[in-house]
Amino acid sequence: MYDSIVIGAGIAGITAARQLAEKGNQKVLVIEKREHIGGNCYDRLDDYGILIHEYGPHIFHTNMEDVFSYLSEFTEWYLYENGHQVVADVNGKLIPVPFNLNTLHMVYEKELADTLEKKLVQAYGSGSRVGIMELRQNKDPQIQAIAQYVYENVFLKYTMKQWGQTPEEIDPQVTGRVPVLISYDNRYFQDKYQGVPLHGFTGMFERMLDHENITLLTGTDAGKLLEFGDSQIRYEGKVFEGCVIYTGELDRLFGLKYGRLPYRSLRFELEHLAQEDFQNGHSVVNYTVSEDFTRITEFQYLTGQKDTSGTTIVREYPFAYSGAEGEIPYYAIMNPENEKLYQKYKKLAERYPNLHLLGRLAEYRYYNMDAMTKKALELAEKLL
Repeated sequence: MYDSIVIGAGIAGITAARQLAEKGNQKVLVIEKREHIGGNCYDRLDDYGILIHEYGPHIFHTNMEDVFSYLSEFTEWYLYENGHQVVADVNGKLIPVPFNLNTLHMVYEKELADTLEKKLVQAYGSGSRVGIMELRQNKDPQIQAIAQYVYENVFLKYTMKQWGQTPEEIDPQVTGRVPVLISYDNRYFQDKYQGVPLHGFTGMFERMLDHENITLLTGTDAGKLLEFGDSQIRYEGKVFEGCVIYTGELDRLFGLKYGRLPYRSLRFELEHLAQEDFQNGHSVVNYTVSEDFTRITEFQYLTGQKDTSGTTIVREYPFAYSGAEGEIPYYAIMNPENEKLYQKYKKLAERYPNLHLLGRLAEYRYYNMDAMTKKALELAEKLL
């Protein structure tokens, strides 16, 4: 009945399914455990008509022309004219993050800030991106003082809330994602395209799945339909020889045989306020030295909504994923020990020549949306 089966209707699975159905003329079954499509990018209208991101803010950003062009086939965009900008609340003062030369001049008086700027440019070059851990190793006492300010006021407590670890314990790939910018660029990302689908991520995904060769099952546990035997995959009891793309947690696929892969999870606290504005025009404010939550997002500024009745915000509270009912694994905790555990599960997956792992959970990696789309397109092309 089907040429391919895709488990998971997030951006990875949906992109791969569309390509197999359209370019390969394959009959594709997409199985999604949740009652909705879109994975953690799912968005919807709340009770007040405000488009909210159910699982926290998601901003699409990319320099990949091919990826932007591909997704643009399924959506128009609300692109940020000045890029996505984030501020941090540091003891009641809002400063741009990542820390940049604008932030420097807000924190230090002019004469000292000018001196520090020259030193940073000389040491690292104008326009460069420097990881905070690298900056802390600079031997110049004044640059060390800047690094310590950023470390204590922007990085340390926020990182410990987000990851439950100190920055020194975290993989450098993670700590390097929010560098110090030696520029006057207030944008959180430096990509050419930054924004969200004009009519929501869910609308874009619905159009991607709208193909005669795609069958979608939501609210369905793939484990009830597929059986992974010693070396063969069975669908509804019969050996399935087509390709199976799996985008879920790899440890769950094998019944947590070697133990659970660690993740960080998030709890969201939505609140609607009967007022026009809550964050003075800021879509995202990070709380880097205070509060139990990491940030507050105000959706009307994230999605460009106007004429809304009041405003809806969300607070994010990170915690360690335990696998309990209702918890969602968001971020893989990458370190040598966890990678070793992941590789044991990956070895089990390699017993099935027609099984392909794709996505943050299946690959135990962090991907931005553009990189994930690119990888899904490449996998589909390889399979075809």
